Amino acid sequence: MRRTVLVGVLVLGGFLALLINAPWLFQQVYAWYYRGKVEGLPPYADPLKVRLLVLAPHPDDETLAAGGLVQRVMAAGGEVFIAWMTLGDGFQWDAALLDHKVHPGPKDLRQLALRRMDEAKAAARILGVPEEHLYFLGYPDRGLLHMFLENFSTPYSSPATRLDRVAYPGTLTPGAPYTGEAWEEDLKRVLARVKPDLVLAPAPEDAHPDHRATAYMALRLMGERGALDRLRLYIVHGGLEWPLPKGLHPALYLEPPPRGHRLPWWRLDLTPQEEDRKLQALKAHRSQMELLGRFMEAFVRKNELFSRPESP
Repeated sequence: MRRTVLVGVLVLGGFLALLINAPWLFQQVYAWYYRGKVEGLPPYADPLKVRLLVLAPHPDDETLAAGGLVQRVMAAGGEVFIAWMTLGDGFQWDAALLDHKVHPGPKDLRQLALRRMDEAKAAARILGVPEEHLYFLGYPDRGLLHMFLENFSTPYSSPATRLDRVAYPGTLTPGAPYTGEAWEEDLKRVLARVKPDLVLAPAPEDAHPDHRATAYMALRLMGERGALDRLRLYIVHGGLEWPLPKGLHPALYLEPPPRGHRLPWWRLDLTPQEEDRKLQALKAHRSQMELLGRFMEAFVRKNELFSRPESP
């Protein structure tokens, strides 16, 4: 009996040591296992000739998650609209790299926002989305969850830019306070203008707080309209270093992310031409590719994955 217990303790200890010191091994096993199951996922079933509204927390999320779907809808005669919640003005590492500064200041981060707006327009052009279909809301990067939970009526102040209201030219509502209430009103305006058949938003399981907040807001607004059946979901920050391997692997399948592996995923298979155009659109986000290139390239795969809110 004691020997059995001792063996069990040693095995458990070895497993925990491996998990702590070599997490990459479990990540690779996960990727290998689930990648083999992608072909068994049901194919993307929505009509393609639709008015599709993509909600992106930051410039580049629209291409990472749905660069192929955007092309497919446009090719089918549908229309695509993209609304960016933030301009990525809280990404201090990015500003440090681009400006060669150890400690970029608020002015540097505001300039980064304008640069990322231009990059988003360039990426949308490559995907075929006209500029008049683009909406920039301009709320604070890494501040959306605060706005949704704690600052719904009292303005949030961004520690990165020192702003507490929308200050960028070309945004939907310049001067709007950084509150959940103002953000909600902006999204209502976008929905009223676009009148989408489908809305694509992050899933609540996404690890990034801005993505989760966008998911909560999308669920709230579509739920109020009794239109949850027209909401589709994606994940960009999926946990366990997902997706693996990093870098460009267009011949591999994109497996369901660990944080959302139980969601009911649909698989949209991409042609080599669609993969290549998606890659070119990602390259238009030059400021991000310089820092996160291998992560971003890992989304250029044989497929994209989309889910839907599960019934209560």
